[in-house]
Amino acid sequence: MPSMNDIRPERTIVVGTRQSALALTQTGQVIEALERIAVKQGLPYRFEIRRIVTKGDRILDVTLSKVGGKGLFVKEIEQALIDGDIDLAVHSMKDVPHALQEGLAIGAVPKRVDPRDALIAADAKSIAELPQGAKVGTSSLRRACQLKRIRPDLRLESIRGNIDSRIRKLETEGFDAIILAMAGLTRMGWEDRASAPIPADDCVPAVGQGALGIECRESDEAVRDLLALYNDGETALAVEAERSFLGALNGGCQVPIGAYATVRGSEVTLTGMVGSPDGETLLKETMAGMDAAALGRRLAKALSARGADRILAEARG
Repeated sequence: MPSMNDIRPERTIVVGTRQSALALTQTGQVIEALERIAVKQGLPYRFEIRRIVTKGDRILDVTLSKVGGKGLFVKEIEQALIDGDIDLAVHSMKDVPHALQEGLAIGAVPKRVDPRDALIAADAKSIAELPQGAKVGTSSLRRACQLKRIRPDLRLESIRGNIDSRIRKLETEGFDAIILAMAGLTRMGWEDRASAPIPADDCVPAVGQGALGIECRESDEAVRDLLALYNDGETALAVEAERSFLGALNGGCQVPIGAYATVRGSEVTLTGMVGSPDGETLLKETMAGMDAAALGRRLAKALSARGADRILAEARG
């Protein structure tokens, strides 16, 4: 029987998240996983959700690239962490800037789900099957750049909003198709709404797409110890390579940039893409290496030598 000194007081861990249906769903899934870990470890933790509205949630009438700035979907949540209003935050990793705020850390990157983009269309099972001049909705410069490369005839128009509202707009606003992340559909249990995933070779995913980032304060050792048990080493390594590539190019949602890494044993294979918004120029290269962060920087340097810096500077301008 444990002594009184062995019994730790119960702690409520407050989890910050955006308030969209997808954000709340994936946060609920994270909490369920952490609760299982806590029970297994005999840790007296309970969890509470705190909903937070971000700048990216408030501004829905313009494309992400025109809103500007980094951390559109995480800045307010990170501030709540710094202020001590919450103890950890659940982010879609593709929304997290390369440089975190001082005093914060990514405590866990759980196992990734499907990183590919998804085509949702009424009458097509692939990009090739879309009708000539089809109206396609996406707010992503990365997706638009690569789709224009495949099908220059497509009419690409901005579509913003939560995953459920964008799916509704497919029917109400005359789109022939929309492009979403397969991961969001998977986490919502809506995989059957996708006409087909778009191969990563055709449309390189966003950095960190399909992965979650669980952020906490560096100084909170108890939470960091808990999150370490939730981390998936292979996913974390792949995402490290992708984010290193992003950081080396100083990329964000304002520029057409993508990266996707896979891990086999101790080797990481990384594909990076930089393109012009009109799809006229698209640079893509694949490299492999043992050091994820160094690999990302090396690939960024190779694409910069081919003109990526100029493309990104023009896109930002």
